[in-house]
Amino acid sequence: MAKLRNIHKLLDPEIRAKNLRQARYTVRGWWWRLTRPAMPDPVFVVGCSRSGTTVTYETIAAAPQLRSLGYEIPSFWNGLWGPHLNGWHSEAAYADDAKPGHRDAALCYFYQRLGRGRVLDKTCINVMRLPYLYKLFPRATFIYIHRDGRDNISSMMDGWRHDGHFRLSQFLGPCPETVAINDAEFSDWSFFLPPGWRDYNRASLEEVCAYQWQTANRMALEAKQFIPSAQWIQLRYEDIFERPVEMFRPVFERLGIPFDESLETRCANLSRRPTSIVKGTPKRQKWKAHNPEAIERILPTIQPLMTELGYADD
Repeated sequence: MAKLRNIHKLLDPEIRAKNLRQARYTVRGWWWRLTRPAMPDPVFVVGCSRSGTTVTYETIAAAPQLRSLGYEIPSFWNGLWGPHLNGWHSEAAYADDAKPGHRDAALCYFYQRLGRGRVLDKTCINVMRLPYLYKLFPRATFIYIHRDGRDNISSMMDGWRHDGHFRLSQFLGPCPETVAINDAEFSDWSFFLPPGWRDYNRASLEEVCAYQWQTANRMALEAKQFIPSAQWIQLRYEDIFERPVEMFRPVFERLGIPFDESLETRCANLSRRPTSIVKGTPKRQKWKAHNPEAIERILPTIQPLMTELGYADD
């Protein structure tokens, strides 16, 4: 009788489509393991959350020479190595965490969903996993984008308050520690879990976001030292609305992709497109209208890294 009660699921279009999709993934997985088709190493877009990674990813993904999922896959990467396997240390991963089977698992995952080709991936936790990814994919290209810390941190604060959209419990499950951030306004972390996160479980929101921003960008700059310069592309968020064509033309050229008229037109209009589900179109110094007092409080903490990234104190 139980089987009869579930027969309606076989008629549900969404369930049928999901089952067919999963069957296709299974067959492609078998084919992958049987034939091991050659796949080039991926292109990874990385950066702190709210630093322009999405608009950068979407712009580069417009090139037909690349294959992309259109969404982030933190659960997949954490499934290879993450909090549930490292004692809730963080969502970071290092070279020693890379296993040969992880490369095969990633290439198989992409092949199942995208077929054979050069993959473009954007998953924000990967800014803390660059040594790991480089060990798995020594010929990968890494596109790192950074943003003025004041604006980036302010945007993250807005995101933390954005109806729980970025809460980590939806991906990681319940946190094993008591979280009481910003006088217990938040009982869960948002965006990503950096190394040392436990020390900030009772900090103010601006301190938490400043720590996330510093950790993400510091780990990227440390990785830059050992990744060959030919495989490293560094971008500034502010160029998205100040000089988008000049920003992206060399990116496509370095990827070996012709910067044709359609791509140039797309780039030229980036500043007029909404790029955020939190606060709309790009704009410099948004922090002065959102969270100004909080940003002023953490400015001395972030100033050294701001200077290192080329942002003058104005």
